[in-house]
Amino acid sequence: MAETTDTPTSVPEASGTPPRKSSWRYIGPGIVVAATGVGAGDLVATLVAGSNFGYTLLWAAVVGCLVKISLAEAAGRWHLATGRTLFDGWHSLGRWTTVFFAVYVVVWGFVYGAAAMASSALPLQALFPDGWSLRTWGVVCGLVGLAFVWFNRYAVFEKAMTVLVGVMFVVTVYLAARVTPNLGDAFAGLLPVLPDEKDAVLNTLGLIGGVGGTITLAAYGYWVNAKGWTGPGWMKVMRFDNRVAYATTGVFVISMLFVGAELLHSSGVAIASGDRGLLDLSEVLEDRYGTATAKLFLIGFFATSFTSLIGVWHGVSLMFADFVGRLREGPAGGTGASVASGERQRSWAFRGYLLWLTFPPMVLLFQGQPFRLVILYGVLGAAFMPFLSLTLIWLLNSSRTPRQWRNGPLSNAVLGLAGLLFVVLCVKQVLDQPWGDFF
Repeated sequence: MAETTDTPTSVPEASGTPPRKSSWRYIGPGIVVAATGVGAGDLVATLVAGSNFGYTLLWAAVVGCLVKISLAEAAGRWHLATGRTLFDGWHSLGRWTTVFFAVYVVVWGFVYGAAAMASSALPLQALFPDGWSLRTWGVVCGLVGLAFVWFNRYAVFEKAMTVLVGVMFVVTVYLAARVTPNLGDAFAGLLPVLPDEKDAVLNTLGLIGGVGGTITLAAYGYWVNAKGWTGPGWMKVMRFDNRVAYATTGVFVISMLFVGAELLHSSGVAIASGDRGLLDLSEVLEDRYGTATAKLFLIGFFATSFTSLIGVWHGVSLMFADFVGRLREGPAGGTGASVASGERQRSWAFRGYLLWLTFPPMVLLFQGQPFRLVILYGVLGAAFMPFLSLTLIWLLNSSRTPRQWRNGPLSNAVLGLAGLLFVVLCVKQVLDQPWGDFF
């Protein structure tokens, strides 16, 4: 049975009839996954790469986008080709996937909730310095995100994300143009050259792996179904949508690398790591280009952070609702893509996870993040991407997927390289943790 949708009945996808060819009018889930995946941390990482190495690692940012295109396409292809959700697929691989996801989604959600609220609060506090404290702004952002996702269906959610992406796009492209990039050096940066430093390989792999989302890539298939796309007939539309998404992501990260290369690298200006690095950039922009440019950047900073907040609140809650439905109903419970997105969003599991993302993390805003929990969060977060890429290879090369839609040589090569990349980054993350202080 085709999934119901919240889009107007005049739109072809509401009837479940795929169009004959891809069109710009159908894009949507890709914009959502791009907006959610590109957070303030991604922009800072790219900005720092530009400030440290100029245009040398531009090629790595582009490769990062291509890797995420392959992962999101694989997740969407599974949903459309099989009529089953990604968690249905994971569950078929054994109970270990259920255990991993259960631990991951609880710990990750608790810490990420606080991080997302704090990230959204930073630009608001900078825009209104005489107003509320950072903690108060964080609580307000969390509550607004909760109310928005709780009371709106996918169609409204997608429109809001599209507007915020438009703000992000205008701001980042304007900044890139304002700093007057050296296009000759930029084109030279497309050659795969490593910086001349001790940890050049790992830093480069980190930039590739950090462009454009983690668990939100897995949520892409759920947004595809929420749009009303079910069945292989929507495959071309999904692939077009996915490519548009990561072309947009590429514009974001390349624009910020331009800003880092021209504004920071050339003048030797250093910024802080983490989201606060964007506040440092705001001060540099104000000194160089005036208050108006700095304020515009802070608006773009807020759009970047808040899209990640509401995107996770919506997408990961859909995944959690599917996870709980599978545990409650078992293989015959009908918890796959046949369950309407609106029905899943009205479930107690969806709303319960929304509350988990919002209220318990507020404690961390006021008390700081527990040391051991932060270590577990870092390790689980690093482990999710190899888990996603390697299980997608497994699922899409098995009899679980109709033969026509299984991986070809190119898909296997890209997903295999992605899996290797994320395994290396995961091992590095585990080794970098201060385990001696953990016990």
